[in-house]
Amino acid sequence: MNALDFISDAALAGKAFDAPTWAPWRVALAAIFGLPIADADLELFRACTGRERPPTVQVREAWLIVGRRGGKSMVAAAIAVFLAVVFGVLRRGKDFGPGELGVVMVLASDRRQAQQILRYAKGLIELSPMLVKEASDATTESIRLGRVVIEIHTSSFRAVRGFTIVGAICDEVAFWRDDTSANPDEEIVAALEPGMATIPGALLLGLSTPYWRRGVLWSKYQAHHGRESDVLVWKAPTRVMNAGVLQALIDRALEEDEPRARAEYMAEFRTDIEAFLSRDVVEACVVPERRELPALPGARYVAFCDPSGGASDSFTLAIGHEDERRVIVDVLRERRAPFSPEDVVREFAELLRAYRLSTVTGDRYAAAWCSERFQVHGIRYQPADRAKSDLYAAALAAFNGARVEIPDDRKLVAQLCSLERRTARGGRDSIDHARGAHDDLANAVAGLVSELTARKRSVTFAELYPARAKAEVWEKVGEAGG
Repeated sequence: MNALDFISDAALAGKAFDAPTWAPWRVALAAIFGLPIADADLELFRACTGRERPPTVQVREAWLIVGRRGGKSMVAAAIAVFLAVVFGVLRRGKDFGPGELGVVMVLASDRRQAQQILRYAKGLIELSPMLVKEASDATTESIRLGRVVIEIHTSSFRAVRGFTIVGAICDEVAFWRDDTSANPDEEIVAALEPGMATIPGALLLGLSTPYWRRGVLWSKYQAHHGRESDVLVWKAPTRVMNAGVLQALIDRALEEDEPRARAEYMAEFRTDIEAFLSRDVVEACVVPERRELPALPGARYVAFCDPSGGASDSFTLAIGHEDERRVIVDVLRERRAPFSPEDVVREFAELLRAYRLSTVTGDRYAAAWCSERFQVHGIRYQPADRAKSDLYAAALAAFNGARVEIPDDRKLVAQLCSLERRTARGGRDSIDHARGAHDDLANAVAGLVSELTARKRSVTFAELYPARAKAEVWEKVGEAGG
């Protein structure tokens, strides 16, 4: 049995794929599993893969870059069930050791999103009396077919290790976010590959609507689209893969927001969104193993905080100073929600006094409340005179010139690396975190860096070199005979 037999056989999954709209997916499945493709379908294959000749054997990896509502999740579920049937039922676990179970992992940006593919997989199994007999141990996050378990896993490069993987399905991989890693998608894929190394025929499947030109999906597209290898990249607009989606809906989306709609429905990577800081730039500013520096005698400190109401976002504070060459982030503190804002203000006020500070600059969020509460503890809260996007822009030159020293904090690195520069229709740029991501630490650090660099530009010679300035004054007085 092959994958096309599986989705064609009414006794297996065929009932779910009998509509004509699934015909393009049959071509994609044939390409993934190295099955013959009819001459009439070669044009579609070439248009979607950029290749001249289809694979003749199953590929090691398949990356499906397809627009919204194109049918990706249902096909991913069919592939998951097919792999489980082959390795767990037909082969009866011959590829595994005694007592070992194979796993088809379903990963997404969160477990709730991954459950959609698992629900489809369970639905396909329920359509087949043959497969229902083989199914066991069903839970909300897994189902077993023979000696293979289809189950949801956390999309973490730590959590996917130690399994025998016959298939890994990475759903909407272009939108994965992780506050502890600068490149979560690359690291997760790298962690998955060893788990499949001992299983001939294991398949890594990535599927997503495209987003920005960054991350594992973009890297795979650049490296393998249009090139013959054991990695297949299939890129197609929504209506190519699912003609049932109304063109009027797509046209309306294009009128409202063309860059977003071209990504969502035309499967084009966005050109209006770019990374604000590259990982190399950020890593060059990290001081390895540095966590926090004590207050130094004579250093002039500045502080910037990013307040929060305590329900969802973190409350963060950065304290730093500058030497002749660099801006140094001495302290970076974060209090994660939920928390009492009053307690955090009290704690941060004590920390500010330890660095001889009586003033803190902060985000304009709830400036009146912050001003009042910090004043109670003897600290003046000064709202930033620039918006967050402008603070990031002001800090860019210092980061690019490696004139910043930041603590070895992986979450901070991840937030700085995931900042996006967006270009609006009018040509104006803005810098912010992606939807669903956070920038609380990044905002505090960027605000601090922008404050210190602004002060450095306006500082006088006498402030920078007080001893030399005083000597020059006395020298001029002497020359004048005073």
